[in-house]
Amino acid sequence: TLAGPMAPLWPFVLAAASGILAMDTSYSRSPALHHLTKQLLQTYRKEVRPVHNWTQATTVYLDMFVYAVLDVDTQNQKLKTSVWYREVWDDEFLSWNSSMFDEIREISLPLSAIWAPDIIINEYVDTERSPDLPYVYVNSSGTIKHSKPIQVVSACNLETYAFPFDVQNCSLTFSSILHTVEDVDLAFLRSTEDITHDQKAFLNDSEWELLSVSSTYRILQNSAGDFAQIQFNVVIRRHPLVYVVSLLIPSIFLMLVDLGSFYLPPTCQARILFKTSVLVGYTVFRVNMSDEVPRSAGSTPLIGVFFTVCMAFLVLSLSKSILLVKFLYDERCSQQEQTLLCLRGDTDTDQPRMDPGAQLAGVTESPVCQECQAPSGSLKEVWSQLRSISSYFQTQDQVDQQELGWLALLERFDRLLFQSYLVVLGLYAVTLCSLWVSWSG
Repeated sequence: TLAGPMAPLWPFVLAAASGILAMDTSYSRSPALHHLTKQLLQTYRKEVRPVHNWTQATTVYLDMFVYAVLDVDTQNQKLKTSVWYREVWDDEFLSWNSSMFDEIREISLPLSAIWAPDIIINEYVDTERSPDLPYVYVNSSGTIKHSKPIQVVSACNLETYAFPFDVQNCSLTFSSILHTVEDVDLAFLRSTEDITHDQKAFLNDSEWELLSVSSTYRILQNSAGDFAQIQFNVVIRRHPLVYVVSLLIPSIFLMLVDLGSFYLPPTCQARILFKTSVLVGYTVFRVNMSDEVPRSAGSTPLIGVFFTVCMAFLVLSLSKSILLVKFLYDERCSQQEQTLLCLRGDTDTDQPRMDPGAQLAGVTESPVCQECQAPSGSLKEVWSQLRSISSYFQTQDQVDQQELGWLALLERFDRLLFQSYLVVLGLYAVTLCSLWVSWSG
């Protein structure tokens, strides 16, 4: 027999036979896939909604995952997010019997070759580069699964009042452009609870943290008809630690330094220099803060409001100190001028007195007559000096009384500014603490 000589060759024969069978199977499966694709798309019309009964609506199931918050533009009121979008619908013209096509249960088809729902995002304001996935999956029952990543730039009402403890709520509304709810209806692919608390796909390394993604279904009624809408509310909050260290703590220190300047005497000129230095520090800090604080035409950050109020208190206190020093300087200069005028006396008393008639004749009085009139002239001069000195002291008392009155009034005004400054600083600290507590809660 040939069994003995052929025994060593049997393993090679079996291997060759198995390879031939595998090649036949792959070749048979490939024509089946090609034949199935050709049969499905040969008579397919992508311009027509894929239902046999036109009165039956096509239900599109939507789902969305938020991957990352890329940018929050408060000045232009725009939010840029990266999301993974999924939509599923049934196409009655793309079903087949898998037993007739080598048990093929799912194939991929080009999206451009089939009907697709015209679902858009109503808040979409700008186009961004997103990977283009040109294929969809279709199973034997006609269910189409379409998934794609999208970089969405959407309009959003961004509030910056509580910066840096702000929480933003932006909506992404999906709806059909032309088809009413009688033609294209929307539904959730997952339950709303799963969508709300699903944060596994979110990249939490950015400045923002994802809190929740709540979703609602509603029907928009207008003159063109009733349109189905699904709205996803993306709630995010900012990580405030970097702003607390770089903005809030330095601003509180600067306010405390300004508050300490009120303990300097109001009449001290060094107080003006100190407050001027603090004002320069406020200005420099304000310029640096403007680069980090978000700008919005609709709302002003609370830190900016408090900072402006504190600068106003500083300017009022500095102006009061300048007016006080100027007032005291003018009073002292006028007092010195009055003292010099008073002590100078009447310079004409030392000159010899001449009779008016003798002056006209050009003859002076005799020395004997001058000696007789000298005692009476000296007494009059002394009496005039005494009257001038008395008038000077009376004026000095009045000036001192007026100066004390002004000093008392300015001290009360300074005390009022100090108390108001304390109230504003306390409100600032309490407000920041309450915002931090509400943010963390």
